[in-house]
Amino acid sequence: MQTLAYGSWPSPIDAALAAAHDGRPEFVGFVGDEAWWTEPRPAEGGRRTLVRRRADGREEQVLPAPWNVRSRVIEYGGQPWSAAVVDGAPLVVFVDFADQRLYRHEPGGEPRPLTPLSPVGGGLRWAEPQVLVERGEVWCVLEEFTGDGPTDVRRVLAAVPLDGSAAQDRDAVRELTDDRHRFVTGPRLSPDGGRAAWLAWDHPRMPWDGTELVVAEVADDGTFRAARTLAGGAEESVAQVEWAADGSLLYASDRTGWWNLYRDGTPLCEREEEFGGPLWKLGQRWFAPLESGLIAVVHGRGATALGILDPDSGEVVDAAGPWTEFAPTLAVHGERVVCVGASPRSAYEVVELDTRTGRARVIGAEHDDAVDPAYYPEPQIRTFTGPAGRDIHAHIYPPHNPGCVAPGGELPPYVVWAHGGPTSRAPLVLDLEIAYFTSRGIGVAEVNYGGSTGYGREYRGRLREQWGVVDVEDCAAVALALAEEGTADRDRLAIRGGSAGGWTSAASLAATDVYACGTIIYPILDLTAWGTGETHDFESQYLETLVGPLAEVPGRYTERSPAEHADRITVPFLLLQGLDDVICPPAQCERFLARMEGRRVPHAYIAFEGEGHGFRRADTMIRVLESELSLYAQVFGLNPQGVPTLELSK
Repeated sequence: MQTLAYGSWPSPIDAALAAAHDGRPEFVGFVGDEAWWTEPRPAEGGRRTLVRRRADGREEQVLPAPWNVRSRVIEYGGQPWSAAVVDGAPLVVFVDFADQRLYRHEPGGEPRPLTPLSPVGGGLRWAEPQVLVERGEVWCVLEEFTGDGPTDVRRVLAAVPLDGSAAQDRDAVRELTDDRHRFVTGPRLSPDGGRAAWLAWDHPRMPWDGTELVVAEVADDGTFRAARTLAGGAEESVAQVEWAADGSLLYASDRTGWWNLYRDGTPLCEREEEFGGPLWKLGQRWFAPLESGLIAVVHGRGATALGILDPDSGEVVDAAGPWTEFAPTLAVHGERVVCVGASPRSAYEVVELDTRTGRARVIGAEHDDAVDPAYYPEPQIRTFTGPAGRDIHAHIYPPHNPGCVAPGGELPPYVVWAHGGPTSRAPLVLDLEIAYFTSRGIGVAEVNYGGSTGYGREYRGRLREQWGVVDVEDCAAVALALAEEGTADRDRLAIRGGSAGGWTSAASLAATDVYACGTIIYPILDLTAWGTGETHDFESQYLETLVGPLAEVPGRYTERSPAEHADRITVPFLLLQGLDDVICPPAQCERFLARMEGRRVPHAYIAFEGEGHGFRRADTMIRVLESELSLYAQVFGLNPQGVPTLELSK
């Protein structure tokens, strides 16, 4: 056991290892008896590939590079693939990220486009495809740009011919709905094919504010008729809808303050926990009905479990296993359930549950300990007290290295991590980026500040018109509490975050004196510009609830924006940005830096070509982690081994 100062502990978890394990499996599904899913490839330019699990257990990549199975609908994307078995072989339909066209692919052949390109604005985009072989069509969400502006867009449900006749002909795409609603999810067909159900909502609501559950009759010619709203509204969020095998309609609604399940309007399991979540990607699934009438559910409060709900008794039996967190992706086939689970000791992996035996096992993307697990963080689940006595939920990751201790009397530096969203949360799972710091002697505090999901509508409603206040206060309260109790060094506190977390980081540096430095990643920095056309359509009116109506409180937008108060930031910072980011564009960083000129505050700005909102390339992530560690080393007086020095300018 070595005695070394915090921040100088040698660790086998380097930035390359953390980058190689970034991302997780997503969008699971069944093709016949086989489980399929998408999976990240950081070393291949950050693309996502499609993986199938053969009957003999072999994992096989369906599409080689450069195919990138990823949709850009609402920019955050959604279910990008679907498949059916035709004459004993899979027929796959997928979205390729490069041109956003739908492609048809039969293994052994080359993908063929099903949809045309459009020169208008962001073109034509597709999500949640469903292959309907009997109709010769793919039903999906169509996002169509009508001009060059980010909000010049319409969304409808559409049917694309499987024969490729629409590959050069936009008119060959059959629209199933009109565009009366700004946003729609993919249609769900009833078992008899006679009805379709989907979700819809409009500005300024986000889907976790209020959505409508719409049902229509499907005529013999495939047209929708007599569409009507069955549930939801301006203050009720329906997060998902599915048909049960008996033709009843299942949906997750937060009408009680928690996303609970309903069958034809009747509650199935009334609990103060979530059976749904924020719909950031079209096609996310928190529940899936089985043929037996039981329902597979991802549910919990502040964390999620995989369970089987008996809709008649309301009882839920959770699957046994080491996983403590499940992602909102589920697929069922017969009595089999496939999902994606993780824990503080394992990264996300594809898990299959046999509901007849209750046995759960890993069937894909199996976690592999690339280093001795003794170097993994040992997190603590804690609740802190914030302003006005409000609870603040957090995960605390103390410095941890099996071969090192710090000199007696030294307190460790800590970095507060503010998650993105902000309507989201930080899950308690193994993250080698966190381990990169904790194994070197730097603590991490993930704060699920007011506004986070997983704790009911009231908790996430705390951020209404309070963004830049409650999130900043809650992060500061946790940091100061750690210092006051002797867990962290008061003089060596930092904050970091990306997207909305980047906003919270920058706002915290401008509004408090808690932190000695900060890392700001693809942030929002100028509220007024972001709320008046500088972002994409999906979030273009998000600030109306997070900050308040711009027309009524313009001064609030100015007062809270770090870009307007560069003079208040006096500590070093690292600013990281993707040059292809259309959600939080580089212009936000550029204006902010222009206002920092001449202020002699040490800082670094690194912009990455080919990166958008969320870094995906291994080389990018390596530079990000090493630069961040170098910032803390210089500010906190640390001596990490083998890390390039970040040049800070003034």
